[in-house]
Amino acid sequence: MTTVVDYGAGNLRSVANTLSQLQSEYVITSDPAVVAKAVKLILPGVGHFGQMMDAIDRLHLRDALLERIRAGIPFLGICVGLQCLFEGSEEAPGALGLKLFPGTVRRFSGAHRIPHMGWNSLARVKPARLLAHLEPQPFTYFAHSYYAPIVEATAATCMYAHPYTALLEHGNVYAVQFHPEKSGPVGLRVMQNFLAI
Repeated sequence: MTTVVDYGAGNLRSVANTLSQLQSEYVITSDPAVVAKAVKLILPGVGHFGQMMDAIDRLHLRDALLERIRAGIPFLGICVGLQCLFEGSEEAPGALGLKLFPGTVRRFSGAHRIPHMGWNSLARVKPARLLAHLEPQPFTYFAHSYYAPIVEATAATCMYAHPYTALLEHGNVYAVQFHPEKSGPVGLRVMQNFLAI
């Protein structure tokens, strides 16, 4: 059973539809007591970093999430669900991330169109369980204006203005900047790979 965390993210239903398509049992919840008993967690995220962290704290989900991650259960963050694993974001100065990885999420700058929206390829920098059975540089769907730095846990990068973390894996923690629920067969395989962990 996969627990999908509901803090009000707009892509929640898309993630649920993907899990249904893969015939995977799931529960959607905003109850920290349910999260505290989860055996597998997905944290979908779209929108504003500050609003996400405010909702997580208002719903008393921060401690429950961190406790289950530290307990070693498989965790998948999607889009802002990846960004929240860092210390903070330029999008919401003063809002504290979950601080599992060092660094600050920053806004794209320069002549490139913002947000980065559409299909782009991944460049693997080390073996990644989420990318098993996929071609070397699979294309996935992105929709974001802010990006996470490259860290030791980065398993794949994407190039848009400059390289950034598109996928990270560290122990039981997995996260993707792209939207697997909108990435067609590649996204289905990424989700299937996570569910198989």
